[in-house]
Amino acid sequence: MDSEVFARIRDYLADQLEVEPEKITPDSDIVNDFGADSLDVIDMITTLSDEFGVEIPDEDIETFHTVGDVVNYLEDRM
Repeated sequence: MDSEVFARIRDYLADQLEVEPEKITPDSDIVNDFGADSLDVIDMITTLSDEFGVEIPDEDIETFHTVGDVVNYLEDRM
């Protein structure tokens, strides 16, 4: 897992969801651990898609549960 990709996602989640960065790990569940709702997830995906230059189809978003899922997805497509 690329630490730069993880760090950027961690920083984004910490800012947007008001979570302590040190509480965010690759195994953290975005919805259950941080209380993100569907709009939070869509906003996150839109922002990360633009930031990393990766197109993320809606059907793929449904597979994202943990921070690591998002990191691995982005790394595989960069």
